[in-house]
Amino acid sequence: MWEIKPNHVSKGNGGLSLPLLVADFPRMNFTHMHERLRLELLRRIQRGTLSVSLLARQTGFGQSHMSNFLRSRRLLSLEALDRVLAAQHMTAAELLPVLQQRGSGQFEDEETMVPVVSHHAAMMEPYIRPSIVKSQLHLPHGLLASVRARVPVSRRAWQRFVAVHVNGADAAAMEPLVLPDAIALLDRHYTSLIPYRENRPNLYAVQNGAHLTLRYAEFGANRLILRPHVLSFPVDMLEVEPDGSPSDLITGRVAHILNEA
Repeated sequence: MWEIKPNHVSKGNGGLSLPLLVADFPRMNFTHMHERLRLELLRRIQRGTLSVSLLARQTGFGQSHMSNFLRSRRLLSLEALDRVLAAQHMTAAELLPVLQQRGSGQFEDEETMVPVVSHHAAMMEPYIRPSIVKSQLHLPHGLLASVRARVPVSRRAWQRFVAVHVNGADAAAMEPLVLPDAIALLDRHYTSLIPYRENRPNLYAVQNGAHLTLRYAEFGANRLILRPHVLSFPVDMLEVEPDGSPSDLITGRVAHILNEA
């Protein structure tokens, strides 16, 4: 794992100001925007805060019209897109990826920024909106370019790299690899149980209730088995749905750990 200095994290509100977040417009088109909106609506339906019938009532469109959009069978017109955004109290800016504005900064070509988000956002948000970013993790430019992915089709549209804080209780089971208040850089495009490096176990961020747990993982007897680094801690086992996959419980591979000095 790469060594990253603690002062490479810029704080959000109440600390140092975040850099301006804008879209990389040449890489974004209306098809991408439709897909991001579709994923966000499906996420809200999955959480139980929205339904197809409610969305149809809010927008004035037929339920079949909305259902076809959510099933990727049709696109929305610009007017329909506006009505859906208004009904869900969203703006077009929230569908844009979080990126650093290019300016005249001395180090702009030498750094890449990864959003630091909550555990819930890392688990559930396909793309990271500016409003849910807590801070930014600064990495040398190009450092992530060679990181290999093993991503299922369902995850290909997700924003790949995010970072999360690790609480003391969860870090204790992984010391000294993970220390309290560490920041974990997650690759959400690697949910496979195939080892990233030969003869070395992968460290994963796994959905365990409402929080992420950092553990080694393996699959057996229809359970995802979570093993700690400290052998005195218990082994946890998570049930996998009969029609599901163990990767459904994995938010991503832990690509790097930033421990406080």
